[in-house]
Amino acid sequence: MPDLIIDGRPVTVAKGTTVIEAAEALGIVIPRFCWHPALGAAGACRMCAVMFTDGPVKGLEMSCMTPAADGMVVETSHPEAVAFRRHVIELLMANHPHDCPVCDEGGHCLLQDETISGGHSLRRWPGTKRTYLDQDLGPFIQHEMNRCIHCYRCVRLYQEYCGYRDFGPMQNANRVYFGRFENGPLESPFAGNLADICPTGTLTDKTARFTSRRWDCERAPSVCPHCSLGCNTVALSRYRAVARIEARENAAVNGFFICDRGRFSHGFESSPERPREAKIDGTAASVDDALAAVAARLAETAKTHGPESVAVVGSARSTLETQAALKALAKAAGWTGPAFFESRSWQEAITASLAALTPTRALSLADIGRCDAVLTLGVSPLFDAPMLALALRQATRNGGAVIVADPRPVSLPLPFTHLPVAPRQLAAVAAVVTAAPGEVAAQAQKRLPLAPQLWPALEQAAKALASAKRPAVVFVPSLAGALPTDDRFGLFPVLAGPGTAGAALCAAPDAPGLADLAEAVTAGRVKSLVVVEADLAALSSRLFAARAGLDTLAVCDCLPTPSVAKATIFLPTTTLFESGGLFLNNEGRLQRAAPVQPAGDPVSRDGGGNHPPRAFDRRLPGTDPRPADRLCRDLAAALALDLPERPWQNLAGLGPEGERADFAALAGRAKETAQPFPASEGLTVVFAEALFGTEELGRYAPLTAKLAATEPTLTLHPEDAASLGFADGEAVAVAVLDRFVHAVARVTPDVARGVAVLPRLPQFAGLTATLGPCDLRRR
Repeated sequence: MPDLIIDGRPVTVAKGTTVIEAAEALGIVIPRFCWHPALGAAGACRMCAVMFTDGPVKGLEMSCMTPAADGMVVETSHPEAVAFRRHVIELLMANHPHDCPVCDEGGHCLLQDETISGGHSLRRWPGTKRTYLDQDLGPFIQHEMNRCIHCYRCVRLYQEYCGYRDFGPMQNANRVYFGRFENGPLESPFAGNLADICPTGTLTDKTARFTSRRWDCERAPSVCPHCSLGCNTVALSRYRAVARIEARENAAVNGFFICDRGRFSHGFESSPERPREAKIDGTAASVDDALAAVAARLAETAKTHGPESVAVVGSARSTLETQAALKALAKAAGWTGPAFFESRSWQEAITASLAALTPTRALSLADIGRCDAVLTLGVSPLFDAPMLALALRQATRNGGAVIVADPRPVSLPLPFTHLPVAPRQLAAVAAVVTAAPGEVAAQAQKRLPLAPQLWPALEQAAKALASAKRPAVVFVPSLAGALPTDDRFGLFPVLAGPGTAGAALCAAPDAPGLADLAEAVTAGRVKSLVVVEADLAALSSRLFAARAGLDTLAVCDCLPTPSVAKATIFLPTTTLFESGGLFLNNEGRLQRAAPVQPAGDPVSRDGGGNHPPRAFDRRLPGTDPRPADRLCRDLAAALALDLPERPWQNLAGLGPEGERADFAALAGRAKETAQPFPASEGLTVVFAEALFGTEELGRYAPLTAKLAATEPTLTLHPEDAASLGFADGEAVAVAVLDRFVHAVARVTPDVARGVAVLPRLPQFAGLTATLGPCDLRRR
């Protein structure tokens, strides 16, 4: 481990550490443009020059390109180094436009910071500035090429780190142009990170353009609520509306970056359609009156039919505080539930997934990037959990192998092996590829009927996993019973929502599923339903259809869902941005999101412009919503019930914030076998996620809702299409249980035989079904 001295202070660092990183360890920030911790060194900007006064290296050198060595003596503020950096800044500023007052990067611009700290204050260049034409890069990123300083950060992130090639450098020398061959939206689902990584105003967040300066925003650390990974973010709000979402560094989870779904799916919190008023039988009322009405009706139901005739439904998008408060409320009142999952078997599968996460086998997102072989089972990483795809990309950059066993077509920005097998075959595939390589040909072909062309890939996958020192299995909960018992394999479950792990921790072992509640409502055993931050139409079409038989449907939510529209009593809740909260992510890591804005209508609507109204004695409109966990406590008080102040603290196994929970308590009630997939004589339906428009919060976000697909595609294997007589691109009609929609047939060998893939669009919400040949017809 090299020992060196930087600015008179000794430091010992690991071998291979650069001098700029060694200085960071001491808290010394050496000026830089091109260097970034996630991207490494490029030596393009020459701003990190320091003076080496003694040791194996002497003279003026770039600290990002020089490995730390024993005996080095470094001066970061040596007169020659300072003068060199000042000249570099002056050369960069010779072509930079004088547009800081209108630049969205103004106020958090690294070029501004380095210009001031470098002592450059007077422009001496009298000539014509270099100019470029800008491009339209789509709805997310604004291009202002005249501000570019040629640091190459953008292309290193976009091409090397993220793996996409539609954006990059063109021309040469002083005329290098960073862009696309033609105008058009950037293909990468991580393109929004260009706004964070660019040190100038060349690439900025188009969705927040001309909205506000950074210092004019309220800012708070937050957690992304759009999948189960729990990426860390910073929420910026201005005048009670979220202005932008930025990535927040967390080395154990998302590193420095986030996906575009997490960055741009805000807006639901300030939507004009957001319900902000309590209602009783469709009539506006105060929250207190609505609470009193709910309490009276539920008490009447419990008195007449017994407390078990009142059932409670929660969801995986709620915070841990809300889920625990809902559990405590149902227990104190003797109500049925809470029900968080579609079925009890699905709850048991999630419980088994979490119970398998022992301290030696649980992996973080960062750990996945360091694995040398990864098997993913039933997961399409780019759409089920986008940042997982970026972690897999880093694994392959380090020489790792990625094997994806999934019935759907899979797209990833990395080299990988795709095994398109039917859902009912995934458990067998997992057993084959994680067994000894010699057993593949000897045993597997007898019990695993696969297409002949898949066997070479299967054998190659088995060899890669057998030789790996750090193998991992990424899986969906339904395959928890098919996981290898070999402790070599790390485990990484992909769950359905940000609060799925918390819901599993809060749910009782005998908690009913939504299907059980639908049956109970139909049979008349459940007369009233309390639904908290859940949409029955999206979770269970059967239960939503059975609501007509209820005496009371009380809904608490912040989204304008079909359940809210059908509620007999409605109570508005705050969003994550207004009340904050705790989430357990897919690996059980406890993380807190802080509130960033108060509840209330955005000033853009409340004031009819960009400034608040001047009447300070009036009540702020839209402030009725309350945190859902507080509504649970308020309802308990109205029913004369006592709830713990912080019921989530009573959950077994929770660790401190930022650390993983201990799921050992779940092991006793976790099933050891995989959940079976239903067999079908026809085609098995598998729903596919998309980057935008398929997860619940994003469907109510104005920007991402516009980017969602409208007409679905029905993806079939060529053999299935031939047997049905369908051609690629043909219009077909699809019947799924009680739904009937039009679709376009897409024929590809990348889908499993016997499987029909449909996008998870709103028209398919709440469905799990199979298709037979008679359910498909030409349009």
